[in-house]
Amino acid sequence: MSGGPEPISAEGLRAVQEELAQLRAERGEVAATLRGVEPVGDRADAADELQRASEVTRLDRRIAELEARLREAEAAGEPSRRVVGIGSTVTVRFGDGAEETVEISELAEERDLTLVTFDSPLGKALLGRHPGETVHYDTPAGAASAVVLSVGRDGE
Repeated sequence: MSGGPEPISAEGLRAVQEELAQLRAERGEVAATLRGVEPVGDRADAADELQRASEVTRLDRRIAELEARLREAEAAGEPSRRVVGIGSTVTVRFGDGAEETVEISELAEERDLTLVTFDSPLGKALLGRHPGETVHYDTPAGAASAVVLSVGRDGE
């Protein structure tokens, strides 16, 4: 990523919100099983209690990460229409002449073939680029290139 606040794609936003809701519910369930300050039974009970407390801590960390990501996305606003970033819709022409419009996303969904993750070879090559620039990246079949034709959002 760019190091500054990053916008988030609609799919990324939905996924973060869903994961956050799921984690909050899970945290509530696990936290409800903690005994608090009353004495714990035998060693097995103590170990189980410690494991649940560790799970709450892990969930709290992940919840904080997701909340920070949402704040960052809000601060960043919409993706630029001049430079490729997360959430950008990018039209590219590949070396074979084929043109395709893809969205740079934080996550991939199997059913959506137009999403390109920011950390994939093509995604990494596209980030920070402008229309007219040629990017070079590696594929399983070898080196490839593409020309950035336009940068927008949702077909704009």
